Amino acid sequence: MMADPVVHALLPAAGRGQRFGDALLKQYVPVAGKPVLTHALEALVNCSGISAITVMLSEDDELFGEMIAPEFPGVQTAVGGASRAESVFKGLLAIKDSHPETNWVLVHDAARPCLPGDCVRRLLRQGLEHPDGAILAIPVRDTLKQDDDTGHIERTVSRERLWAAQTPQLFPLDRLMSALKDCLSFGSNPTDEAAAMEQQGARPLLVMGSSANVKITYPDDVMLVETWLAARNNGDHR
Repeated sequence: MMADPVVHALLPAAGRGQRFGDALLKQYVPVAGKPVLTHALEALVNCSGISAITVMLSEDDELFGEMIAPEFPGVQTAVGGASRAESVFKGLLAIKDSHPETNWVLVHDAARPCLPGDCVRRLLRQGLEHPDGAILAIPVRDTLKQDDDTGHIERTVSRERLWAAQTPQLFPLDRLMSALKDCLSFGSNPTDEAAAMEQQGARPLLVMGSSANVKITYPDDVMLVETWLAARNNGDHR
């Protein structure tokens, strides 16, 4: 008999956000009156299917304790690594040590502040029934162009059957740990957890996400996030 699922949420927030290009790390940028990371945590703290939360921080992070921790006294922290994969792997080790009963992990980007609660619930409901786990994603809508390395169009890529990956991503903890360990051992640098699982032959389930679940990557994204959060606060849940 399989054990009942115990889900621990993990947020890698040790990155430097080089593409964002701001002196303040993007997870701490104020959006709609709160740091980006506060919004991301609120979506998970309020989810009954999540037993605990850990945030991975850089070794020299001095802002979490000041800006975030007072609002989330139950959220744990640990020191991340030089890459996302390394941070998540270290996070899994920390979870295994402090919460040995955990058998599933839900990894969410610290820079996705608009995660709808119904998306989290849908991911848990569908993903926990799938042995390879699941991720939130949305079908690609735009026409895709591949360049020729000189800034010119080489070809148009069919968007049929293509999905844009989002987070959270939900996997059995031990299997994700094994997948990331292999990637790190061979010098691979997967851009998300699903890619690491795929390298071990897994076929995670695609669960419909939301166009509101924007990841802040560039400064212009902040304005878009402000718009989504304002609409949500005014009762528009599209």
